[in-house]
Amino acid sequence: MKAMKWVPDRVLIVFLLLLLSLYVTSSHQNTDQKTVSSEIHVTKRVQTNDHDAKVFYKHTWPRMKFGWKIMVGSIIGFLGSAFGTVGGVGGGGIFVPMLTLIVGFDAKSATAISKCMITGGAAATVFYNLKQRHPTLDMPVIDYDLALLFQPMLMLGISIGVAFNVIFPDWLVTALLIVVFIGLSVNAFLKGVQTWKKETILKKEARQNVRLIDTAGTSNADHPQTESHINTNQTRKKVSVIENVCWKELGILVSVWIFILALQIGKNYTTNCSAPYWVLNLLQVPVTVGTSFYEAVLLQKGKRVIASMGEEQRRLHVWKLMVYCTCGLIAGIIGGLLGLGGGFILGPLFIGLGIPPQVSSATSTFAMTFSASMSVVEYYLLKRFPVPYALYFVAVATAAALVGQHLVRKVIAILGRTSLIIFILALTVFVSGISLGGVGIANLIKRIEKKENMGFGDLCSYRVRS
Repeated sequence: MKAMKWVPDRVLIVFLLLLLSLYVTSSHQNTDQKTVSSEIHVTKRVQTNDHDAKVFYKHTWPRMKFGWKIMVGSIIGFLGSAFGTVGGVGGGGIFVPMLTLIVGFDAKSATAISKCMITGGAAATVFYNLKQRHPTLDMPVIDYDLALLFQPMLMLGISIGVAFNVIFPDWLVTALLIVVFIGLSVNAFLKGVQTWKKETILKKEARQNVRLIDTAGTSNADHPQTESHINTNQTRKKVSVIENVCWKELGILVSVWIFILALQIGKNYTTNCSAPYWVLNLLQVPVTVGTSFYEAVLLQKGKRVIASMGEEQRRLHVWKLMVYCTCGLIAGIIGGLLGLGGGFILGPLFIGLGIPPQVSSATSTFAMTFSASMSVVEYYLLKRFPVPYALYFVAVATAAALVGQHLVRKVIAILGRTSLIIFILALTVFVSGISLGGVGIANLIKRIEKKENMGFGDLCSYRVRS
C-alpha cells in the first residue's frame, strides 16, 4: 500500500513541474523570440586538408506550443521512456526519431535532448531502485561491484567511439547501427524465450509440490508453511535507503565521473590533435583502466564478489575478468560511435552473462546515468538544446520511468515471470534499430541526391565552432 501511495505522489509532483515549465516558457515566449531567432543560426567551420570551407548549419528549434506534434511526441516519449528504463536501455533510439520526424528538431539538437530525456528517466529509475532489494539474494538490486567493473571502461569506450563517429562516414554508422541493434534484439529475444521456458518448468514443479503437500494432509502441512513464511520474512527484511547503498563503490564511480567530465570539458577549449588535446585524452586511460583493474583484482582474489552471477562465479579467473572489461570497452565504443548510451549494449550483455533481469535492468540503468548525464553537461555548455523543451521532455521521461517501474514490478509479482523484462528489452532495442536505421537511410538518400561527400572524415582537420 505504501508503494501504491508513493508512486502517484511522485508522478503528480513531476507533472506539476512539467506544467510549470510549460507556463514559464509560454509566458516568456514573446520576449525571448528575438533571442531565440538570433541563437537559432549557428555557423560551423570545417577545415579540410586541401582548403578551408565554411559549412552553415542551421539548428531547427520549433516554437514550443501545444499542438498535435508535441502531444504525439509526448505519448511516444512516455512509452519510450517507460519501456526503455524497464529494459535498462534508456530509450534513446526511440527519442531521436520522435524529436526529428514528429516534433521537428534537427538531428544534432534531437540527440542532445534525447540525452536529457535518458538522464531524467535513468535518474528516476535509480532513485526508485535505491531501496529495492535483489529478487533472491540479501543484497541491493543494483549490483555495485558489477557496475564498478564495467562503468569506467564504458566511459573510456564512449570517448573513443565519439572520435570514431567523426571519422566514420554516415553510411557505415547506419549499417553498423542496424546490424548491431537487430543482432542484440534477436539475442535478447532468444534469451527471453529460454528464461520463459525455465520459469514454466519451475511453475509446474511448484504446482506439483503443492499437490503433494495437499495429499499428505493439511494438518501436517500447516507447520512447515508457517516456518517457511517466517524464514522468508527474516531473510527478506526491509532496509533503509542508506543501508541499501554501497557508498564506497558509489563514491568511486562519482569521482571517476567528475574527473572524466572535467577532461571532456577541457577538450572543448583545445585544438584537435594538439598536444593538450592528446594529453587530456590520454589522462582518461589510467583513471578508467585503473579503477576497473582495482575492482578486477579484488574480484580475482575473492575479496569482492559479483553475487548476481551465482555461486559458480564467486571467484572469477583473470581471463574472464579481462573479457568482461573488454566487453565494457567495446560497449562504450559502439555507444559513442552510434550516438547512444551504453545501456543498449550493457543491458543485453548483462542478460547474456546470466544476471537476473531485474538486476540487469537496474545495474545497466545505474551505469547509463553517469554516461548520459556527462553528455548533458557538455551539451548544455555548448548550448546544443533549448532548455524549456528539454525540461518538458525530461519531466515526461521521469514520470514515465516511475510509472513503468511500478507497473512492471506489479505485473511480475502477479505473473511470477521476470522474463517480461527481457522481452521488453528486446522489443525496445528492435524498434530503436528500425527507427534509427530508417532515419539514417532517409538522410543518406538526401545526401546522395545532393552529391555530398560520403567518405571517411579526418579527426585532426575537423573543427566545430559555435
